[in-house]
Amino acid sequence: MPRDYTLTGEGPPEELVSPKWFRPRIASADMRRITQKSDAIAGRDALLWLGLMALFAGIAIALMPSWWALPFWLAYGVLNGSGADARWHECGHRTAFKTNWMNEVIYQIASFMLIRNPVVWRASHLRHHTDTIIVGRDPEIQLMRPPDLGMFFLNLVGLLYMWDHLKRLALHASGQVHPEEATFMREGEPEAAIRVARIWVAIFAVTIFAAVILQSWIPLLLIGGPRIYGTWHMVMTGALQHLGLAENVTDHRLNTRTVLMNPISRFIYLNMNYHIEHHVYTAVPYYHLPELHELTRHEFPEPDPSIFAAYRRLLPVLWKQLRYQDAVIVPDLPEGATPYGPEVEKLRPHAI
Repeated sequence: MPRDYTLTGEGPPEELVSPKWFRPRIASADMRRITQKSDAIAGRDALLWLGLMALFAGIAIALMPSWWALPFWLAYGVLNGSGADARWHECGHRTAFKTNWMNEVIYQIASFMLIRNPVVWRASHLRHHTDTIIVGRDPEIQLMRPPDLGMFFLNLVGLLYMWDHLKRLALHASGQVHPEEATFMREGEPEAAIRVARIWVAIFAVTIFAAVILQSWIPLLLIGGPRIYGTWHMVMTGALQHLGLAENVTDHRLNTRTVLMNPISRFIYLNMNYHIEHHVYTAVPYYHLPELHELTRHEFPEPDPSIFAAYRRLLPVLWKQLRYQDAVIVPDLPEGATPYGPEVEKLRPHAI
């Protein structure tokens, strides 16, 4: 039988609601060092991100309507449509900058680029970390079982994501929130979400009006369009965070994946490829995650050595889940690591 992934259904057993997660011990001095936030580092990376977008967009506009503009639009699009996801994430956690208003500025900009209501998604992501991949509790499970692989590949060009986000924007602008959102939002947040949505609708209306008056695609390529043509990197890397791993467990080593990536992907993704480390210690800023990885690697599964290697292991599992929903990857732990809890015994008969 299909699992009930809705947040308004029966829900998981009580012991899986806000569970106590496994966390390895780190020396206090090391923990103090790697949780230090830096306006200088985060500011440098934010300015580089915004500057590169401005540069690529400027060159693309200057070259229009020549086809030579295409690679610059594609570069702008991935920094906007995918790079914004990592900035939304880190600044939503308030761990990127030491100064909180700086986190908030980048969070609001990135949320708009992604058409993710900043009020709703901050609450959603808090639940994702509290109840990571707990069926019926986590609102950010990317693919349900059996997986809809057609939807996954369509989202490489952002079509379904864009449509879903526009529908949700219209719902909020009409003065409502989705019933599932109401399960994790606090008092006063629905009203704030509605105000943001109405402002965004006005901005998009002005953008469309400008495109019509100017008889040009440029306004739409700059605003909104990257949510379609620039999301492929976000989808490609985001799918590796949890897919193919266990549901309804209380150890992030069983439901979260770390993948080693090239420097360009790590910049776009802000080191979120160290995803087990991030989930176990969410207070650690993205620029300290490589050090956290070194401090904890004796307790965590060996990371996949590349994006290609991770997909080579993941795709056969997703394919098998089409017919056998319980198929799962159970990562091996290094010798001497704290062993998994007894919950792993329920997974081993289904491991591939």
